[in-house]
Amino acid sequence: MTLTIVISIIAGIFCGKFMLPDIMVSHLDSMATISLDILLLLVGIEVGSNKNIINDIKSSGRASLIVPLSIVAGSLMGGLSAGIIFGIPSNISLSIASGFGWYSLSGIMLTNLADAQVGTIAFLTNVLREVTAVVSIPFIAKYLGHYCAIAPAGATSMDTTLPLISRSTSPGVVIVSFVNGVILSSLVPLLVSFFYSI
Repeated sequence: MTLTIVISIIAGIFCGKFMLPDIMVSHLDSMATISLDILLLLVGIEVGSNKNIINDIKSSGRASLIVPLSIVAGSLMGGLSAGIIFGIPSNISLSIASGFGWYSLSGIMLTNLADAQVGTIAFLTNVLREVTAVVSIPFIAKYLGHYCAIAPAGATSMDTTLPLISRSTSPGVVIVSFVNGVILSSLVPLLVSFFYSI
């Protein structure tokens, strides 16, 4: 996954610098908006097609709500603190933190809402979150607890990091991990837009 991201970025830079005609570059914003709309549609379809999501939430009890709420609170506090340290306005730092590891969506959204620089920071921040999750999940599960291992994964806990969480924890935690990913993925477009607008 990380290698694919790096290759895609390098290929994009190369295409933007040497291959794409200016007429196509001028339409990149429209293309990004269309791609974003398609991505959100696919997420909605994925959530809607999971017939067991309500039963999964019921079977995992309060943890299905406590874990995502804790991750949201921790991510936002971390984003706000980083914004203060690096002199980034609080609405932008909170918007970046609201990506919860979903780099493709938050990067595109903040490029459209703000500019390419903010979009790039959001993209890289959330890529680094996923890379950190991949490295840290086994250690966190072993030394801090199974539910804590979901936190670094953020929105990716229902897809790319779910197999790692599954190997490092227990079946009950996997259900909470999936539900957490669904909830956080649903919140990303709402919170990114909300915090940017304040």
